[in-house]
Amino acid sequence: MKLLALILVFATSIAVVLSEPLRFDNYRVYEASIENVEQLQILQHLEQLSDGYTFWESPVQTGMQVDIMVPPQRFADFEKLCLRLNMQSRVKISNVQSLIDNERPKRRNREVFGWDDYHTLDEMYEWIDGLVTQHENVLSVKLVGYSYESREIRAVKLSHKAGNPGIFLESNIHAREWITSATTTWILNALLTSTDPQVMELAQNYDWYILPVVNPDGLNYTKEVNRMWRKTRYPHDLLCYGVDMNRNFPYHWMDGGASTNSCSDVYAGPEPASEIETKNIMEYFGMYKDHIHFYLSFHSYGQLILLPYGYENAEKVDNFYDWMEMAEAAAVALNKGYGTQYTVGNTAEVLYIASGSSRDWALGEHNVPIAASYEFRDQGYHGFLLPADQIIPNSEEVLDSLVAFLGKARELGYFQG
Repeated sequence: MKLLALILVFATSIAVVLSEPLRFDNYRVYEASIENVEQLQILQHLEQLSDGYTFWESPVQTGMQVDIMVPPQRFADFEKLCLRLNMQSRVKISNVQSLIDNERPKRRNREVFGWDDYHTLDEMYEWIDGLVTQHENVLSVKLVGYSYESREIRAVKLSHKAGNPGIFLESNIHAREWITSATTTWILNALLTSTDPQVMELAQNYDWYILPVVNPDGLNYTKEVNRMWRKTRYPHDLLCYGVDMNRNFPYHWMDGGASTNSCSDVYAGPEPASEIETKNIMEYFGMYKDHIHFYLSFHSYGQLILLPYGYENAEKVDNFYDWMEMAEAAAVALNKGYGTQYTVGNTAEVLYIASGSSRDWALGEHNVPIAASYEFRDQGYHGFLLPADQIIPNSEEVLDSLVAFLGKARELGYFQG
């Protein structure tokens, strides 16, 4: 009983500390290159121990680079470790807090919803409610379900006419990836208001099923407590909260690139589809699965268009090279506006192994004709902390890429009814 009491006091103390937003003054992000098995194993061990380190990518294979956020008191230890392992590393971000401080504008008009700043969940939902009032003939909102902390998960459907093929778009599955829901709302607005014939064609000839924020508890936590939080917020044990939803889907669950450690950022959950938020997405998708032709998932960062599958030793699907043509056309179009370079390819080959993802589940369980993920821009040194003044450029180039992606798909015979 005494031990339990001490644990409860400790947990309460943590909760009190976390009532104020965490700061990351002088935290660095190191980029480390994993070249051999020893380096991989040591970094995997370090990730499990944590000890102040935060891995912005999980070390899952050799031949990859990982970004690791390191607190000031660990600089010397980490640099000694790199020397001992003969592991190449460099400082990518010298002060994480400075990026957080400069991520959002100092002032904004809170009466107007726009894309010069990142918004809260409530602000996004209020704006969406207003859109439905203005465009009720083509736009509707459905309550998909509730999160663990009882926040709404909403889906927006845009449909101009019956019989359109469907596009399913989800974003902010990872809490700290604010640019994803910002881009999603910008694209929704463009689909409703743009006079560009190509964008109007996307709006009128496809049904869009859009879930702007599928991890609302995590998003709220990044706003109020820890800007760098990734997971959901269900307490799976006394001290470690949340699951990586994008490792929690019941297709090749725990088949590489995921963890059984509840404190890990890539914790896959105690079982497949353990999280209520995961179940919500699955149930909503299941209502329209026969109508969905394209499953699209937005993430950051890395400037990538990723194709299934991501699990270990996955074979390429039969139409992989069709998808590569679409993704390559999309990357070319994306580059034209601002010169942003994207890489395209199979997830496990151009990023890292990751199993149990929403996109792989939609393909593997429901055989959607096309499935892809975007990893948005970071411009080389922002990581997840992309300044708000890049929301619109990022959104514009992503929409340009979708025009090209879907155009190439049509050429190849997809979306035919």
